[in-house]
Amino acid sequence: MSRLLSSQRVWWIAFVFISILVILVLSANYLGVRPTVTGSGVEGITLPEGFVIDVYAEDLGSTLLSFGGPSPGPRMMMIKDGLLFVSIPNKGMIAILPDRNDDNVADKLQVFIQDLDYPHGIDYYDGWYYIAEESRVIRVRDDDEDLVADNGSIEVLIDNLPTGGHYTRTVKVHDGELYLSMGSSCNVCDESNKMRAAISKSDLDGSNLTVFASGLRNSVGLAFHPVTGELYATENGRDWLGDNTPPDEINLIVEGGNYGWPDCYGKNIFDTDFNNSEYIGNPCNDSGRIPSLIDLQAHSAPLGLTFYDGDMFPEKYQGDLFVCFHGSWNRQEPTGYKIVNIDMDTLQVNDFATGWLKAATISGRPVDVIVADDGSLFVSDDNAGKIYRIHYAD
Repeated sequence: MSRLLSSQRVWWIAFVFISILVILVLSANYLGVRPTVTGSGVEGITLPEGFVIDVYAEDLGSTLLSFGGPSPGPRMMMIKDGLLFVSIPNKGMIAILPDRNDDNVADKLQVFIQDLDYPHGIDYYDGWYYIAEESRVIRVRDDDEDLVADNGSIEVLIDNLPTGGHYTRTVKVHDGELYLSMGSSCNVCDESNKMRAAISKSDLDGSNLTVFASGLRNSVGLAFHPVTGELYATENGRDWLGDNTPPDEINLIVEGGNYGWPDCYGKNIFDTDFNNSEYIGNPCNDSGRIPSLIDLQAHSAPLGLTFYDGDMFPEKYQGDLFVCFHGSWNRQEPTGYKIVNIDMDTLQVNDFATGWLKAATISGRPVDVIVADDGSLFVSDDNAGKIYRIHYAD
């Protein structure tokens, strides 16, 4: 009898072990759960010849187990008067990372404003700091220039934004108008709130709020071309259509444009998985949906983007679009976890900084990229809790 119980115990232990192993494999392959390899964050990063990557700031919020979606660390950035501002949504703060001794390493983390509701996007215009929280958009001043927001100056510009789903909000000011990007509440669905899966526009005080462009499932990154003023946006496509469908996108945004989601994706491909209505011809083209400008590898999760207008990098990079790929979750073979540059003349996509993804582990997830005053690039990493500086040293 005891021998039988011992045998049953062995089989039970084996069953539990195999079950855990299956769960881990499924989590890694289909939910993007991967352990983080700690370290400098720049070990093994490959760049074109002559480029160097260093850590500018660290200990900004990290995780030892990476999941799909935002991680705890730094997200969107901006530079004002040579100072780097960064949002850290999980800490509810906007921080400043000064480099007073010009050694290209942040001296400290200084809190500009805190106790916010997942602040994400940040911009500055004419004395006001514009901040997009999950549930609202505010602006605040720093009139005494002590690098701490004047709490008494806070103005709520847009309130009662819908929450849940894609909760990051990106804000940009351009030509005296405020632009706000808000992702969808779901993977794929018909939204009841027109501000979701769209880019909205308002006056600087939040009045005259209208939908500027729609059909954008989750456009986390917004960038205005420094010469033409045209608006470009990244786009995270839907999940559960396989490893390579649909493509993630770069879109050239025009006022009144509909970019397809939830019915269409990429080069106006009709999503028959979501909408199985019978049709003749191409309903995406027939309904005037705007196709993607550039198709990217599915599930790469392109987030922040910037046009290179500095004078440090070689001529071949002038005017290129740099894009952060945060990395996949809904993909059996992982992809992303890198930075690419796009030649805007040919629209060719090239790997620029790679190496954060190593087999079953990762060492970082790039989020946002901006051009520093000296022409280098700052890159935020919300998984490793770091900000990198990429410069040309050849």
